[in-house]
Amino acid sequence: MAPASVDELADAVRAAAAEGLRVKAVGTGHSFTAAAATDGVLIRPGLLTGIRDIDRAAMTVTVEAGTPLKRLNAALAREGLSLTNMGDIMEQTVAGATSTGTHGTGRDSASIAAQIRALEMVTAAGEVLRCSPQENPEVFAAARIGLGALGVVTALTFAVEPVFLLTAREEPMSFERVTSEFDALVAENEHFEFYWFPHTGNCTTKRNNRSAGPAAPPGRISGWIEDELLSNAVFQVACSVGRAVPAAIPSIARISSRALSARTYTDIPYKVFTSPRRVRFVEMEYALPRSEAAGALRELKAMVERSPLRVSFPVEVRTAPADDIALSTASGRESVYIAVHLYKGTPYQAYFTAVERLMTERAGRPHWGKVHTRDAAYLSEVYPRFGEFTALRDRLDPDRVFANDYLRRVLGD
Repeated sequence: MAPASVDELADAVRAAAAEGLRVKAVGTGHSFTAAAATDGVLIRPGLLTGIRDIDRAAMTVTVEAGTPLKRLNAALAREGLSLTNMGDIMEQTVAGATSTGTHGTGRDSASIAAQIRALEMVTAAGEVLRCSPQENPEVFAAARIGLGALGVVTALTFAVEPVFLLTAREEPMSFERVTSEFDALVAENEHFEFYWFPHTGNCTTKRNNRSAGPAAPPGRISGWIEDELLSNAVFQVACSVGRAVPAAIPSIARISSRALSARTYTDIPYKVFTSPRRVRFVEMEYALPRSEAAGALRELKAMVERSPLRVSFPVEVRTAPADDIALSTASGRESVYIAVHLYKGTPYQAYFTAVERLMTERAGRPHWGKVHTRDAAYLSEVYPRFGEFTALRDRLDPDRVFANDYLRRVLGD
C-alpha cells in the first residue's frame, strides 16, 4: 500500500498488527539483501515525499521518508544548502539509505545517518514517535540506522550547511603506493577513496576537498566521455565480454585500469560526490578497523592472484570516522570500507566467500544492504552495542510486527 499521510500509515500498521500480519517498508529496492521483504503488508512511501521544513537558524531540513536523495540534493542546492557528506549513488529514498547505513567517504564527516538530528517513525503499536537527542534519546541513538526493525520511519531531520564547492582530483596510482601511503592520503584529504583493478597493480584515486572556487565543472564533452562512455557504456561491453569469456578478464582489466585519465574539476557537493552507475552488479562490502586497511587489501590482492578467480569489477575503498550509532558499521571505531563487486549474472559465491573469510578474520562488519552471510551470533561479537539495539527492539516491537527472515538472521528472534 502507498499511504498518503503519516496518520494513514499509522492506521495501516495498527490494522495489520491486529490481523497478525507483518509490515515492512520498501524504498527503491537498492539493497542486495531481503531487508524489506515481507509476506504481509508492504508499505511503499511514494506519496510521503518532499521537504516539510527548512530551519535556517538551526541549519536543519526535515524531509519526508520517501523522498529520493537525488530530489533532496537538488532541492537543497536551490535553497543554497547541502548535506556535508553523501554516498556516490543518490537513487535511494532518504529512509532506505539511512536505515541501512549508506555512506560515502570522509576523514571527518560520517555517513548520511550520522547527519540526522531528529526522526519520526510509526511504532508497532501504531503510535507516531518523535526522537532526537532531547526527545526519546535512547530510541534516537539506535533508530538512525534501524534496519526497519524498530518502526516505519516517516520523516528525517538532517543537519545542513550553506552550499560549498568541492574540488575533485582524480588520478591513477599504483596499488603499492596507495596502500603504503594510505594513512597519509586519508589524513591529507577531506574525502579520499580509490578503486583497485584486480589482476593489475593499478588503481584510480579520488580526492575531494573544499574549494574557494570558482566552480569549474567537467566540460560537457569530456565529462560525457569519462562518466558515460568510459565508466558506463564501454565498461558495460567489457563486463559482458568478460562474463562470456572469463579468460579474457585479466587483459580487459589491464586496459580498463588505464582508460580513465587524470582530471580535476570543481562543483557543488552532490555533483562531485555522486556519479551515474548504469552497469548492473552484485556487491559485498565490509567495514574494518581502519588500521587493517593495507594488510587486508594486500591479502585480498594475493588471494585473487593465487586463485582461479576472474574478477571484472574494481574493488572500492573508502573511509569513515567513528560515530555513535548502535548498528553503524563505523560505530565506535574509525573504519575502512572494502567493497567487492561482480557483473550481474556472473557467479559470485566463490569470490564473495573468499573475501568474506578475509574480512571476518579482522572483525569486519558487513554493510546491512549488501550481500553477506553473517548472523546474530557473529554480529553480536563485532558490535559492542548490539544488545542495546535488540533490547530496544524487544520494547518497541515485542510481537515482531516488523520482522522478516533477514532480521531474524541478523538480529535473532
